[in-house]
Amino acid sequence: MPEFGFLDGQPFWIVYFTLLGVILCRAQATYWIGRGLGAGVNRSRMGKRLGSRMDAARRRIDRYGAPVVTLSFLTVGVQTAVNLAAGAMRMRFPRYLAAMFVGSLVWAGMWGVVIGGLVGTWWSLFLHSPWTALGAGVLALAAVALLVLRARRSGAAGPADAVDATDPSGPADAVGSPEDGTIGPRSTPTGRY
Repeated sequence: MPEFGFLDGQPFWIVYFTLLGVILCRAQATYWIGRGLGAGVNRSRMGKRLGSRMDAARRRIDRYGAPVVTLSFLTVGVQTAVNLAAGAMRMRFPRYLAAMFVGSLVWAGMWGVVIGGLVGTWWSLFLHSPWTALGAGVLALAAVALLVLRARRSGAAGPADAVDATDPSGPADAVGSPEDGTIGPRSTPTGRY
């Protein structure tokens, strides 16, 4: 990890707690920036127009947002957006703090052991043989691209197989179900008028 080069050669516990301190400070700063932005939106015309919808969204984020905050620490890029949104939507701080702390513990371990080890190994290989390191990087990217393409193909085939081929209206026009008497976009329930 070039940005944490000062940690090279340090014992694991120093690396772990340094990374934990970094992520705790960064996540807290992002949450409080979001909190300030959310306060501004609440006072704006848009906030007044949203009114009850904003309150309903806040309640949902308070109720279901903690696992999202924790899991966001397993991602790259999404984590900042989730912490900012939790602050902007004024997620209750004790709930946010608990979810953020668990996610931070995981993040520090992940960066300290797995990703730090991979990046450190690649960097050592690059310093020893740049062409070998670049080749290994290209192979790793190709493997990831292949896995993504395979996942997209298998995901795209699933919903298409579920379409009934005998339905002449197709899946885009079908609305309703035979059980409630509504089939098609313009039909009305039978027996109700």
